[in-house]
Amino acid sequence: MAVGGVMLDECVLLENSIGLLPAAHTLLRQLRHSNILTGISYGPGLEPHKVRLLKEIAMQYSLHSFLLDASSIDNSINEVALAWREIGGRVLYLASDNRKDIFPPLSKSGWLVVVMKVEGSSACGSSSMIYINKLQELPLTICHLNKKAIGNSVVTVAYIMKPSREEDFAKRGAFPMCPTQNGLMFMPLTFELPLSPQLLNVDVLLHKATDEIMSVDLKSLHSSKKITYSRGMQELQGYMEHHQDLCVIDPLNSINPVLDRLEIQQILLALEDLKTGKCCAIRGAHYLKVDDFNHPGLTEMLSEAKLALPSIVKPQVACGVADAHSMAIVFRVEDFKDLTVPLPAIIQEYVDHSSTLYKFYILGEKVYHAVKSSTPNADTLIRLSGSKPLVFDSLKSLPTSKLNPNSVDNNSSKDTKQCIDLELVTSAANFLMRKLDLTVFGFDVVIQEGSGDHVIVDVNYLPSFKEVPNVVAIPAFWDAIKRKFELKRKNQV
Repeated sequence: MAVGGVMLDECVLLENSIGLLPAAHTLLRQLRHSNILTGISYGPGLEPHKVRLLKEIAMQYSLHSFLLDASSIDNSINEVALAWREIGGRVLYLASDNRKDIFPPLSKSGWLVVVMKVEGSSACGSSSMIYINKLQELPLTICHLNKKAIGNSVVTVAYIMKPSREEDFAKRGAFPMCPTQNGLMFMPLTFELPLSPQLLNVDVLLHKATDEIMSVDLKSLHSSKKITYSRGMQELQGYMEHHQDLCVIDPLNSINPVLDRLEIQQILLALEDLKTGKCCAIRGAHYLKVDDFNHPGLTEMLSEAKLALPSIVKPQVACGVADAHSMAIVFRVEDFKDLTVPLPAIIQEYVDHSSTLYKFYILGEKVYHAVKSSTPNADTLIRLSGSKPLVFDSLKSLPTSKLNPNSVDNNSSKDTKQCIDLELVTSAANFLMRKLDLTVFGFDVVIQEGSGDHVIVDVNYLPSFKEVPNVVAIPAFWDAIKRKFELKRKNQV
């Protein structure tokens, strides 16, 4: 029977009396959104201040707290059963040897006992018990147990990304540790444990490698550019290279173009061949790569690139480094010389677009979009700035118009639907799917006033697609992963 509930004893969670162990915070966050019922337990002799602390922690993570008393274990188990009526499997109980008096009656009642070793202790007790060394091993243990109980029909997806991003996905229900409706089970990876044992029974590896970039060197030409990842990501990269049968979402060479705004702009040039029955076109923005803002021929170079002022200036490195989102809108040529945007940079056409941005999300073969407020037209920006450069971090602040409130997704107003040519943008999405070979990505579109051209101004890998409702986005996300896995397996036959 699969694990349906997890009980964590205070002896493996608390760091003396001061609070949770650092690893416990991560574990509780992961379990909270795992679709596995989770509780915190303590014994009858625990000091009152620790009991209060545990109950506060349980409330913080929306978990249950229980008193487990060996002298009245039947009552304790009944209390848990009453609170967890909807449990869909066995209860896993994690504790240290300090609670070994309670192990036999819990095992007899069908609970699965997992013992976390403490320094100097030895593995003793029933052979049916499971032993781990660190809290970080528990998700791996749960997934192994569930796969063993359910069988090979379930596809195990290991994922790695920074904690804040993991939390954003997990709280939407994207990473359950028990099988989804299409047979996926998610397991968090950690660089704090050896990777090979964690990946032993994994079918799919989902990663946000850009979270692990230390530096990007774009001085070398084209595909030879050097990306330096964290030590953990380098180890994972080596594992992927030696295990070609593992389904990776997505291979690093597929992600590389999204790291380079120049490469993306060059790819977007091919969109000019896409046409529909309507007169508008879809294209990338006009652009110019610069290595020196003081270049004496900059004015002529801008003209040759079909660039007029104002223009928006972006670092060539699109993500993964600290200043990748440091940008500026420039209104006069002479203001380029004092610009603080990192070089090399891309000077990109600023498109008047009525302060409206269309965010498109591609999940497998499905395309969704949302409508967002954006920066004002050039004349408004000039009035706001006094023609001085507007410098901003696109992740933190944006000179947006307050005249156009956010509106969302496919149920937009009639006027909005008339503005966007979904057939045209879907054709562009299909082209980028084939060209980039990415499973989940996004791009931003603005509609140029006057010409009606649909201009793609940004492309990004594994976005949060937070504007798409969970009931739509999460099943589509799972389906995209499952389809990628099945295609990989088919190609290996």
